[in-house]
Amino acid sequence: MRPHRAYVPAIEDELWIEGREARHLVRVLRARPGDRLTLFDGRGEEARARVVAVEGERVRVQIEERRPVRREPDAEVTLYLGLLKGEKLGEVIRMGTELGVSRFVLLVTRHAVAKMVRPAKIERLRRIAVEAAKQSGRTALPEVAGPIALAEVLPVEQGLVADPRAGARVAEVLDPERPVALAVGPEGGFAEEELGFLAERGFTPVTLGRRILRAETAACTLVALVTAAHGQ
Repeated sequence: MRPHRAYVPAIEDELWIEGREARHLVRVLRARPGDRLTLFDGRGEEARARVVAVEGERVRVQIEERRPVRREPDAEVTLYLGLLKGEKLGEVIRMGTELGVSRFVLLVTRHAVAKMVRPAKIERLRRIAVEAAKQSGRTALPEVAGPIALAEVLPVEQGLVADPRAGARVAEVLDPERPVALAVGPEGGFAEEELGFLAERGFTPVTLGRRILRAETAACTLVALVTAAHGQ
């Protein structure tokens, strides 16, 4: 079996891997006793493990080495994201996870084309986050929360909101030593009163350049600018 990272809810000295992870190991990677893989628990711990048994679509592994790793941003990054149509939410969750977002919060906003997200889609977005964390070597799984109304956004210690009309750049206003909350609107952007509300909650409008970006591009660009400033 080629080297593989698998997510498990908790890392124990010996454990059974079940469900989607086990099916992938058995059906796709053809796991056999003696194969080795890396486990992570989504809370910061990682371990090297050896397959000791395969029973149906369950895989039993034994921990060989627990190892400290440091791949998460020093300061947490929360992304408040207006609902997007089609597969765009999944694109942002995948790329945002790779870039180091700690928490995604989906927002219902005035100009959003999509007005709701079914529970099944939320679960799919969470699976996308798991796969992106596996691929990118993250040890922490980001939370995918919401959708909530914009009015439910609480005051933040430090916040940035993407606004094409803003004059300030991220590098000019970001304190990389503090946690930061980011806000990006839907395809139609935030309404004027929504931008005003976010400003009251502690979000500073920032520009992402001279060009008009798609909502999904804007979200990932803002995250990248912040995590680059963190040196992460």
